[in-house]
Amino acid sequence: MACTHTPIIIGVGDCINRSLSVSDAHEPLTLILSAIDTALKDTGLPSPKRSQLQSSIDSIDVVRTWTWPYDDLPGDVSRRLGVDARHKFYSDHGGNKPAKLFDEAARRISKGQTKVAIVTGGEALASLSACVAAKKMPPPGWTKTKESVHSVFSATTRDRGKNLGATYNIGAPIQIYPLFENGFRAHRGQSIAENHDESAQLYAEFAKVAERNPLAWSYGKPAKTKDEIATVTERNRMICFPYPLLMNAFNTINLAGACILTSTEYAEELGVPKAKWIYALGGAGTQDSDHFWDRPNYHSSPAIERSLDAGLAACGLTKDDIDLFDFYSCFPIVPKLAAAHLGLPILNSKKPLTLLGGLTSFGGAGNNYSMHAITEMTRHLRAGKGRYGLILANGGWMTYEHVLCLSTMRRRTGDGLSYPPDPPLPEYVTDVPVPAVDGKVAREQEAMIETYTVDYDRHNSPQLGHIVARLRSTSTSVNNKASSIHAYTANTNTNNRLSTSEKTVESFQGPRILANHADAATLARLASWTDEKVGMVGIVRFDEQTGRNLFSLPTEQPSDSPSASVKLLPQRLRQGYGQGSKL
Repeated sequence: MACTHTPIIIGVGDCINRSLSVSDAHEPLTLILSAIDTALKDTGLPSPKRSQLQSSIDSIDVVRTWTWPYDDLPGDVSRRLGVDARHKFYSDHGGNKPAKLFDEAARRISKGQTKVAIVTGGEALASLSACVAAKKMPPPGWTKTKESVHSVFSATTRDRGKNLGATYNIGAPIQIYPLFENGFRAHRGQSIAENHDESAQLYAEFAKVAERNPLAWSYGKPAKTKDEIATVTERNRMICFPYPLLMNAFNTINLAGACILTSTEYAEELGVPKAKWIYALGGAGTQDSDHFWDRPNYHSSPAIERSLDAGLAACGLTKDDIDLFDFYSCFPIVPKLAAAHLGLPILNSKKPLTLLGGLTSFGGAGNNYSMHAITEMTRHLRAGKGRYGLILANGGWMTYEHVLCLSTMRRRTGDGLSYPPDPPLPEYVTDVPVPAVDGKVAREQEAMIETYTVDYDRHNSPQLGHIVARLRSTSTSVNNKASSIHAYTANTNTNNRLSTSEKTVESFQGPRILANHADAATLARLASWTDEKVGMVGIVRFDEQTGRNLFSLPTEQPSDSPSASVKLLPQRLRQGYGQGSKL
């Protein structure tokens, strides 16, 4: 079907409920309806025309909420709006979903399949937490559901199923994203201290953005400083190495957002002021493997890179055309990888990497964070702060990615299309080489660390080490040299920290293995801030009692190990580290 109608945003709205009182515990549906009402008013239409617009809504997409197990949330929204929307859809979980749903709605409008679309979502995790604490469950007045709720949903504690990750007690986002931070750090030849400093500075910059945003959950409080974010204390405790709490997303919020899309033709018929129009240019999204052990490496994301490239190409743009960015930022590694791929400075960029302030300072908003990025981008573009904006929405374990491009101007692709007629990317990235995975090593043998992380308890003490490593090559074990760990030495021409010879590194081209630490000394070494563990060679064996591979590091590394000494994390940044203080 030809794309002949031009999709535009004509209204955006957000709703925030800062109250933590049970008496003011409004459910997500209530917040969503408030955000939609704000979006209707945002069109600038007089009341009779707003009523006409509302009655024309024939598409309702809702981002799945973490807060409450609604039986039919899109249907609830439709009924409360007094419309019988032909298209109603409730997404799966994923932080990419706001951008993906928006992209799909814009495409339907361009093909004449939809007249007026609502894309919305909301969370009330702060209110739900207050009700759980007060033993007021279900919360008074909330929509009745078939499923009982007794606790607050957490991406950390949800069931991981039965897979290789579950065997090694790893699978939560707080564990997976650090694997990529550590891998990216080693790939660039940074010291641990330099990397920690960079992450803290990045999130301090984000916090300053949130400080100015009235919709941010942290609004009204001084922005966290670089030292506050970097320093490990009882309150800013370590979660998983190398991230303390203030480098993790904060989800205990009450926020909702909504966008109204239609065609330029219907907007003109209604009389929506053109100052309200923001053009949807196109989007792109794909996903990496759900299993972190099936990724090509731990210093990049093919899904992020391809979504960015295809999203720009679909709109006839380059990264230099983009004036405004908002990169998803549940953990520092996501905006770092996006910025690095586009050649943008990670720190002190003339084009800031966020409009909202990030998931720590603005608020995680469950799956719905990037809905607020769309509404904020719309306001920035309307205000003349740029002509082109790009949003990167990320979900899962740095798994699901979707990019949107918005503008004050129509598409300039020259293809005569009002919107890309088909998604430019396949659903999955399937053409990258990935090492074979050995779930159970047959014998005690050497392995080289690709990446790692460490779980901490609430007293800042390391508890469990997680290692991803490669075995030595054999004539039958090499799967793909393209996924070689020698990528970690890519920067040795400009940084002499990594001293291994390529011959030594390339000898570890065998299967990939997962392991936990084998002994207290190895756990302490992994948790140390003094030297780089990526590239270290250790011994892995299978333990019949635990059913896991266990990895141990020698006291001294051989002279040809690619590990390198780095600076000790300054004492001022380790105030609570290892002290065992009770929170």
